[in-house]
Amino acid sequence: MDSQHRGPRPMRLLGTPFSYVSRALIASSYPLRGIYYFLRRPAYYPLFVGRLLPLSVISFLVYTILFTFTFLPQYAFLAIFHGWGAWVNAVVLVLGEGLVIIQGLFEGFFVDECRVDVFDATLLDNGLESLVAPHRILFLQAPTSVKKLGKPTTPAVYQPWSLIQIVELVVFLPLNLVPYVGMPAFVIITGARLGTFSQYRWFALRGMTKKEQKREVRSRMWEYTWFGTVAMLLQLIPVLSFFFLLTSTTGAALWTAKLQQQQQQQQQHQARAVHASGPAPTPAPTPAAPREHGPDEPPPPYVDSPM
Repeated sequence: MDSQHRGPRPMRLLGTPFSYVSRALIASSYPLRGIYYFLRRPAYYPLFVGRLLPLSVISFLVYTILFTFTFLPQYAFLAIFHGWGAWVNAVVLVLGEGLVIIQGLFEGFFVDECRVDVFDATLLDNGLESLVAPHRILFLQAPTSVKKLGKPTTPAVYQPWSLIQIVELVVFLPLNLVPYVGMPAFVIITGARLGTFSQYRWFALRGMTKKEQKREVRSRMWEYTWFGTVAMLLQLIPVLSFFFLLTSTTGAALWTAKLQQQQQQQQQHQARAVHASGPAPTPAPTPAAPREHGPDEPPPPYVDSPM
């Protein structure tokens, strides 16, 4: 690019950090947008009450047991290194332990189908029936997006059960022993893994291969990290963690709808540009040069042309 079309160098240097901050803020806002969106749609409530409310009661019992029997010993140990701030790390440590138990026992087996329904219903509400229709039966005359959802006709997985994710939760829990930076590091590292799964359903709806999925995840790794960090913080809230699973799923679907619409607009723009330019002119055929015969070949036959 010509230097006269570039901004001043200090502005370019400032623009890059601003871009990263802006992208992080936008991505991290979607789990919070999902809460607002979910609460404003009563049609979604049966998905939580009917399937996840019993699990929320179970999670309450899990956290009650953990805080009763493990919080004080861990707090006493952390106080040796952290002083007065040990209670923060002890709380996060116990919440992380509870999250490992809940994810290992319940989340991957009982919650995923519900999250698929929330994701697909949000796409329908945002005008993306054409994306969902090839993969599940839709009752388009139904009054709400949730009631439009029929049985999936292809494998429907929101987030594949990941042993790696659970292992990472266990391995990185000791980061909470590190003063000051340990707790934020634990949330960001585990959140980054969580964020990479947030649009797995979108990739499946588009029929992407694993190689294509990895390439797309790498292209938005910065955004997935911050989306997942906020989603992880919400999941660490006791009792409400299953509710926030659904609202974060809603936020992921809102983000997906935005990206899908941008891609469609870009494709339409490119199609219009090709149509406006018209078909490329066909080059005139180049006349063939007379073939030269070798010294040992007979000359071409003589043609007596009157012209």
